[in-house]
Amino acid sequence: MTATAEPEVGRARRRKEDARLITGATRWTDNIQLSGMLHMAVLRSPVAHARITSIDVTEAVRMPGVLDVLTGSDLADEQGSLPCAWPITEDMLAPPAPSLAVDEVNFAGEAVALVVARTAAEAQDALAAIDVDYEDLPVVLDMAAAVEPGADLVHPDLGTNKSATWVFDSAEAGTGADVDQAIADAEVVVERTFRQQRLIPAFMEPRSVVVDPTPDSATMWSSTQVPHILRWMLSAVLGIPEHKLRVIAPDVGGGFGGKLQVTPEEVLTLLVARRLGKPVKWTESRTESMLCAHHGRDQVQRITVSARRDGTVTGLKVDLLADMGAYLRLVSPGVPILGAFMFNSIYKFPAYRFTCTNVFTNKTPTDAYRGAGRPEATFAIERMMDELAAELGVDPMALRQRNWIRHEEFPFTTVAGLTYDSGNYEAATARAMELFGYDALRAEQDERRANGDPVQLGIGISTYTEMCGLAPSRVLGALRYAAGGWEHAAIRMLPTGKVELVTGTSPHGQGHETAWSQIVADRLGVPFEDVEVLHGDTQVAHRGMDSYGSRSLAVGGAAVVLAADKVLAKARTVAAHLMECSADDVEFTAGTFSVRGTSTTMALGDVVVAAHVAHNLPDGMEPGLDAEAAFDPTNFSYPHGTHLCATEVDTRTGRVRIRSYVCVDDVGKVVNPLIVEGQVHGGVAQGIAQALYEEALHDEGGTLTTATLADYLVPSAADLPSFTTDRTETPADTNPLGVKGVGEAGTIASTPAVVNSIVDALRHKGVTEVEMPCTPMRVWKALQGSKTDVSSTTGAVGGLGSIDARGGAE
Repeated sequence: MTATAEPEVGRARRRKEDARLITGATRWTDNIQLSGMLHMAVLRSPVAHARITSIDVTEAVRMPGVLDVLTGSDLADEQGSLPCAWPITEDMLAPPAPSLAVDEVNFAGEAVALVVARTAAEAQDALAAIDVDYEDLPVVLDMAAAVEPGADLVHPDLGTNKSATWVFDSAEAGTGADVDQAIADAEVVVERTFRQQRLIPAFMEPRSVVVDPTPDSATMWSSTQVPHILRWMLSAVLGIPEHKLRVIAPDVGGGFGGKLQVTPEEVLTLLVARRLGKPVKWTESRTESMLCAHHGRDQVQRITVSARRDGTVTGLKVDLLADMGAYLRLVSPGVPILGAFMFNSIYKFPAYRFTCTNVFTNKTPTDAYRGAGRPEATFAIERMMDELAAELGVDPMALRQRNWIRHEEFPFTTVAGLTYDSGNYEAATARAMELFGYDALRAEQDERRANGDPVQLGIGISTYTEMCGLAPSRVLGALRYAAGGWEHAAIRMLPTGKVELVTGTSPHGQGHETAWSQIVADRLGVPFEDVEVLHGDTQVAHRGMDSYGSRSLAVGGAAVVLAADKVLAKARTVAAHLMECSADDVEFTAGTFSVRGTSTTMALGDVVVAAHVAHNLPDGMEPGLDAEAAFDPTNFSYPHGTHLCATEVDTRTGRVRIRSYVCVDDVGKVVNPLIVEGQVHGGVAQGIAQALYEEALHDEGGTLTTATLADYLVPSAADLPSFTTDRTETPADTNPLGVKGVGEAGTIASTPAVVNSIVDALRHKGVTEVEMPCTPMRVWKALQGSKTDVSSTTGAVGGLGSIDARGGAE
């Protein structure tokens, strides 16, 4: 056990995980093979809303290899209702959500029957032999129409399509002024309506579940982000004692929030395996994944911003309609509420009101998708800052600088009631503008406009922050979220000098095994290679709250630090006893204890052995140096940054080409720059995908028409530009590592940067909005719909004109 030659934290190490992932020496859920294992396939409704009048399984049960065919009525008494863990209001309406429909289907793709057979192919063949009769019911697809009086109802028993209305008012909360008065008194008011299209997480590995039952217990392998939460919820839904369930998330091929769920198929696989007393596997097809795994986004946002003529913002009002789909899934209702605290972003709004109405439709349920509420908020406010700048006739960067929180003002309590602990928006923006060549691009833009170039240049800005490290349990409790936000870690010091770290986080591509090893190596002074990270198994990692919301490092990594410090505290006592000195005189550096002022030393490895054999320990001390800890922060963490995008828009065809993309992010202290870079690249790619490519579309009957990757356009590397990335650093005050989240930052920041650049390219032609995704057809139609050619809107007006776009005064 020898100390590393250089600090591990901050070192760009290649990920431990990648060798097995790249070479295929890994264990996806679908790769698991158990003796006597059966296969389950699920029949899904082809219609969006209908009454089930009959299901005939006579032919299916006779098919080769079929052992059982089950319908909703067969499981009605035991399947329970899928859980919703976030009742955002006391009067929130939540219809029962069966895993297998009993009398009625409410979205195309809902499960209506299942087959269990000896092979997956035989199970699939038998599905075609099941005959289901449906009686069509009115299909509700449009959110705005759904909340009108007399609208058709998704769930008639509820008497409405509104699930809940949630309001935050700064005047009532005591965090700001009255927004209606601010708007009434304003010199300038800008109102816009934006649409956040429906998106599909489209993770690389389709969902899969394997259950191995015993007479009184069961082990489940699932491609899930949340093994601990899944175990808890399955026990609650099905009445199975929690200690009789073991849930394992093996290698998981991506999630993006799409596997933050308790799914119908997990419930059904468990029920069927216990019913038959045999191992059962279910693995979805790609079309099933697109059709039935939960979707994301899908909001209509009406935003009002008021300001003085000098550009100082005075009020912000947000009215949302959020599509829940047909049912409330695990955290569906709370996703738009997370955005409520971020619409004000980095700006000093003195008055604010947020109102969100969650609406049922006959579509696939929505839930968390990378960023979960915060991309929606950032898009809206960053688009509005551009719209306000255009109204005032000023440079959009100068307007932002007029209104943002300055670095000397931190910590800063916002109008939404959050306290941002640290940040430096000026530094990140200055660096981004330098790398981007902002002034030169503006000059080129002016030249192209003057020359009437058919390919116009647009510059898009996104200066963002986000709340992440989803954790403070008291805050989550105040928001009526059912779970806590703490995280747990345990360290096992093995007598051979190696270290096992058990973490309650559950990675699915983030690189926890590498980053956690780096933290432990530095803290304990052991080699990086001597640390083994164990995770994703509720029998091994018995406590945890899993991975989502950019919480793993800021919360889970902090728990690792606390556990390591406990190891060192006990080891110091043992070392002092063995070196016959006071513990107060013992110092620890790079894996070695020493007695202050002497040459007496003792390596940590020797202390570990001594504690393990327990031949000579202080009286009353237990053998071993193992330790565990939980961390529950008192605040979120707040990464921030500036993303700049230059696009070339062909006004003849509507084609958009990203010419350059620069992002400078501040994620606090960095454990592994290589991992951070990868997270930023992946996040930016997904944000660009929303801006330009991806959209889940339904026909008038509610059928998903983008149910394959041939129709749902996920961009490849060839469709994306090279990114210029950099970082500034303001450490977080909310955790012992000083880190902030990075997993969602790129997605949150990039979408408005791209769309702002497109609108900026065309604004002088009268275009003020292009609906996402900004396909060539939509861009072209926006141009055809605009008849006015107006002058450039980047000049200075009034008091704001004295602000230089680079951040200083002229």
